[in-house]
Amino acid sequence: QVQLVESGGGSVQPGGSLRLSCAASGSILSINTMGWYRQVPGKERELVAAITSTGTKNYADSVKGRFTMSRDNAKNTVYLQMNSLKPEDTAVYYCYAIRYGISSWGQGTQVTVSS
Repeated sequence: QVQLVESGGGSVQPGGSLRLSCAASGSILSINTMGWYRQVPGKERELVAAITSTGTKNYADSVKGRFTMSRDNAKNTVYLQMNSLKPEDTAVYYCYAIRYGISSWGQGTQVTVSS
């Protein structure tokens, strides 16, 4: 079982930045993919970004050029650097990891972008 702990959410003004962290523990070997979904009540969950074990990164079109994923293998942690934040980025962000085809989820962290 993989446990995921998220941190880094908060409230910022438009144009501001946040960095989300997601630390994995437990059965961390053979994790294939880690990333973030975000969800606003009443809207479909959106895949924001993901990184595979080989380093391939994928971003939603809505965040491409503004968000950047990175990883620290020594800490079993991935990061999502979010720059030029917009109000429409406001959501609960959920870290996830896929291991042997099974998904694990973080607790979610609120990101609020407003004036």
